[in-house]
Amino acid sequence: MTDYDVLRVFCGPHGDHGNELGVVREGSDVPDEGERQALAAKLGFSETVFVDDPERGVIDIYTPTTRLPFAGHPCVGTAWLLDVPELVTPAGVVGTRLDGEFTWIEARPEWAPPRTLREYGSAAEVDKLQVPPPGEWVYAWAWEDAAAGRVRARGFPGRNDGIEEDEATGAAALLLTAHLRRALNITQGEGSQILTAPQPEGLIEVGGRVRLT
Repeated sequence: MTDYDVLRVFCGPHGDHGNELGVVREGSDVPDEGERQALAAKLGFSETVFVDDPERGVIDIYTPTTRLPFAGHPCVGTAWLLDVPELVTPAGVVGTRLDGEFTWIEARPEWAPPRTLREYGSAAEVDKLQVPPPGEWVYAWAWEDAAAGRVRARGFPGRNDGIEEDEATGAAALLLTAHLRRALNITQGEGSQILTAPQPEGLIEVGGRVRLT
């Protein structure tokens, strides 16, 4: 069995919750794209990262069913694990920085896979949602405190791959930030926390806490 680390990304203020991420540090152990996809499916995390060059930060990202050119929580988690100034993804070069307990990435909204951003009237409505049928990636959100930029959100991938709800989704948070054009403090899933902030030249920072499990 290939060695891999398991991280929790976008943990809550007390270090709990967060979205699990598998990271294969020696990507050369699994060089074939088909083998990588099979391993990602076997591990069953919402995403698995293969590190192809740890010094340059070259990475390859997979869900259980598909390869992704970019994804948020895999980049945040891998940035924390490798402690490099940037990550190289098929979508582009992702800036990274560590700031106290938070790890940040800087990316472009157009790199994120499509998501349906569905606004609800209250956080309570979001809490009560049932998992929708497969076919559409839905990011359900509502203001908890609009003046403070606090958002309640849940993510439903709709891929029919065993991941009915994504605990914390950096790419969707990035898209929501681009849509609203303001910094956000997002509570997603059971209690994960995602921070975002628009930057110059169309870039957006996404940050959170990372723990090794």
